[in-house]
Amino acid sequence: MDTYVLVLEFLFLLVMLYIGSRYGGIGLGVISGVGLIVEVFIFRMPPASAPIEVMLIILAVVTCASILEAAGGLKFMLQVAEKILRKNPKQITFLGPMATYMLTFMLGTGHAVYSLMPIIGDIALKNKIRPERPMAAASVASQLALTASPISAVVTVYLGKELLDLFHMQGGHNLTLVNILSVTIPATFIGMLAMSLYSLRRGKELEDDPEYQRRLKDPVYRDQILNSSKTTLNDVIPQSSKNAVYIFLSSIVVIVALALLPEVRTFQVMEDGVATTTTVPMGIIIQMIMLCFGGFILITCKTPVKLVPEGVVFKSGMVACIAIFGIAWMSDTYFSYAMPYFRDGITAMVQAYPWTFIFALFAVSVVVNSQAATAKMMLPVAIAMNLPVPLLIGIMPATYAYFFIPNYPSDIATVNFDPTGTTKIGKYYFNHSFMIPGLIGVAVACLVGIGLAQVLIR
Repeated sequence: MDTYVLVLEFLFLLVMLYIGSRYGGIGLGVISGVGLIVEVFIFRMPPASAPIEVMLIILAVVTCASILEAAGGLKFMLQVAEKILRKNPKQITFLGPMATYMLTFMLGTGHAVYSLMPIIGDIALKNKIRPERPMAAASVASQLALTASPISAVVTVYLGKELLDLFHMQGGHNLTLVNILSVTIPATFIGMLAMSLYSLRRGKELEDDPEYQRRLKDPVYRDQILNSSKTTLNDVIPQSSKNAVYIFLSSIVVIVALALLPEVRTFQVMEDGVATTTTVPMGIIIQMIMLCFGGFILITCKTPVKLVPEGVVFKSGMVACIAIFGIAWMSDTYFSYAMPYFRDGITAMVQAYPWTFIFALFAVSVVVNSQAATAKMMLPVAIAMNLPVPLLIGIMPATYAYFFIPNYPSDIATVNFDPTGTTKIGKYYFNHSFMIPGLIGVAVACLVGIGLAQVLIR
């Protein structure tokens, strides 16, 4: 096979991802389908398997979280977060990102923060703090936390059988959900704190910001910005909504408990008259528990079923599912076909400097706008190159790089939620509000993660 042909085919893959990114998540999915057809019937690549397990995990988690939202549980969680933020308004640059981080950690999706962003901006403005400082960091934190969530799709990709087999082949003893989270939770949390620390003094103060002062000259705008208030504190939350949150949080506890107790999910089966043991993978456990507890919320919390598909969590989750369907299928098809030809050259380079795989994860994430899709695309490549599993766990935060191009929904929404104009996409497109917090957060998380993984993943 001519190397130049493989390179051209790889460039075709990137072009299809770029075109799809111009149409958002659904566009990424269906335009990747166009690329898949070209790969199979024109480039003559055997089609890889569709990413069914990842899609089912996303579907199960999103279903449960959407039922929680329909039951009013998400509003209760936002109200609790707002109470904490308003009690400590001067610390909004730290507490705002911390609040969005925790929401993502608990829900397994970063799309639940839209209702919290206006509140963060309102608290900052009322205390004469440049809203860009907490808001940009909060948007980044909401995505950085995905690799720390026990129910996120990207984490379950790393729990796949292939990585576990590689770990055992490299002499490792056990790789579990708890092992992974013991690295990613402190790594991403420290990354979040680092970018919040940077944000404390970023940009001009509001009284010195020319764009904000220009807007204040408009009397209508001035009255609107100084006298309006975004809050959920006046909303009356029924007990059923609170119960929905307690049930949802219980599901996370059960998942972690089953990860800690593999004997509970180990069964004896008969194969050709011989008794063997099999352990249910954590990906399937997450699917089962999420569906089960979604049912508990639906039955016990007076949940209006018709509201489930109308919420922001359901819509964004289904978009993510479609995107991963096309992206991962097209990409797996190319890499499964091309890796035997590229393996020697790429392996020599990466094995000499294994940490350089960070740049591969980062570059792919910039294009595909999904951590789970990035992991699904690139983890088989890393496994084929026999990269150290502790390193792969440590650099998991590098699967988040879609802050680099400011077209992700949470970033765009954050810009629109800031009435002062301080959170912005710059004149040169890449000099936007999320760039430096994102680079700091991911870089620090990877550095901490690599160090922790060498100690904790054995």
